[in-house]
Amino acid sequence: MRTALVPAPVVLQAPHQGPEAALWLLPQRAVWWPPGATLFVADVHLGKAAAFRSAGLAVPGGTTGDNLQRLDALVRRHGARRLVVLGDLLHARAARTPALLQALRDWRGRHPDLAWVLVRGNHDDRAGDPPPDLDITVVEEPWTLGPWHCRHEPPAAVESALPGPTLCGHVHPVCVLHGAARERLRLPCFVLTPSALWLPAFGAFTGGYAVPAAAGQSRCAIADDAVWPVDGPPPAPWQLGPGR
Repeated sequence: MRTALVPAPVVLQAPHQGPEAALWLLPQRAVWWPPGATLFVADVHLGKAAAFRSAGLAVPGGTTGDNLQRLDALVRRHGARRLVVLGDLLHARAARTPALLQALRDWRGRHPDLAWVLVRGNHDDRAGDPPPDLDITVVEEPWTLGPWHCRHEPPAAVESALPGPTLCGHVHPVCVLHGAARERLRLPCFVLTPSALWLPAFGAFTGGYAVPAAAGQSRCAIADDAVWPVDGPPPAPWQLGPGR
C-alpha cells in the first residue's frame, strides 16, 4: 500500500473554488470540512437490524448504539457545528421503534446547538422524515453547501457538469484487495471521480458494493485506522494535500 491519506486532506484543485474546498477523509467513514466546521456521513441506516428482526430474521442488536456513539465521538473530536447526512438516516418505517427514537432524542439532547441536515435518500422516502422534535432539516438533492453539491445518489452524467464537485453516498463502496499469497481483503473505501466523492456507508450493519479499479477514478481504502490510496493519484480536480 501507499502513503496514508489521513491526516493529509484531499484538496480540490480548482482556482475558482478557492482554499475553502479542502476535505479530510476520516477512517471513521466520514468526511470533515474544516472551513465549514461540517461533518459529512452517508448511509447510517439506523434501525436496520430492528427492521430485519421485525421481519422474523435473527440478527444481532446494538448497532444503533454503536452508530450513535461513533457519531458522538466524531462531533466532539472535531468540534463540528454542522452534521450533514447524505441520505438514508433511517433504514425503514419498521425502524421507527420507541427505543430507537428515544436514543435519537437522547443523542440530540447532547448536541442541541449542532445544525443537522438530512439529504433525503431512497430509504428516507420509505422510512419517513424524522420526528420534528429532533430538529433535523430535511432537504432534497442536490443541496448546495459552500463549494459542494450534496446528494444521496452519485450524479448522472448530465449533472456532472455542475460547478463544484458532488459529495454522495448510496453505493456503500468497498474495495477488494488481493495479496501475493492469495490473501483477500474487503475494505470500506472512498471513491473519487472527476465529478464526485463517494462516501463509504457509515452504518455498522450495511454491507457494501465492491467497486472495481477503473480508469478515471481512484479508491481510498480504510484500514488500520487510516485511509490509504490504492489506485495511484486521484483524478483531476482532486489532489492529495499536505499533512498538518
